[in-house]
Amino acid sequence: MPDLEDLHARVASCTDCALYKSAINAVPGEGSPNAELMFIGEGPGAQEDAQGRPFVGPAGQVLNQLLASIGLKREDVYIANMVKHRPPDNRDPFPGEIQACAKYLEEQIKLINPKVVIPLGRHALAKWFPKDTISKVHGRPRRVGELTLFPQYHPAAALHNPAIRPALEHDFQEMGKLLRQEDIPAEPETPEESGGQQLSMF
Repeated sequence: MPDLEDLHARVASCTDCALYKSAINAVPGEGSPNAELMFIGEGPGAQEDAQGRPFVGPAGQVLNQLLASIGLKREDVYIANMVKHRPPDNRDPFPGEIQACAKYLEEQIKLINPKVVIPLGRHALAKWFPKDTISKVHGRPRRVGELTLFPQYHPAAALHNPAIRPALEHDFQEMGKLLRQEDIPAEPETPEESGGQQLSMF
């Protein structure tokens, strides 16, 4: 898709925040431009920074296993992050860095137009539901405007806390069932949930 390739090129040359100064490579995102599922993580780690590809480290291996459990491969989905350059020492991205990258993420969502967007972990969740916690809302489809979101634990969480793995596996199975439905039942967003801080969708 030329528009997606153009976006990736713009990300690769972006200097809108300071993260590019310490990064080896930009990590725009990758996958099918016609994906029904779009996964959104927090930010690139060391291996992602080295390769310029998202989710290629240990968390990516967990994600690949979870996708295989519902009959999918990486090539079938689209994978992106909230920020497109690695934060130094894998620290959390700062709000200004997330805001600087927001335009790229929103454009990716618009271009791909997935059936379901999966925020992975609290930083991605906070884009739409800043007052919620991932432990409270994971595995529950929710609708914001025309977009259906299905928040899940970040795969890295299962590496740090193996007790989370069964919840992740269960949520993936539920997500697989959702994909087979023409109309996805989802809880509507309320102003109280968003806290009035929701960023524009596109």
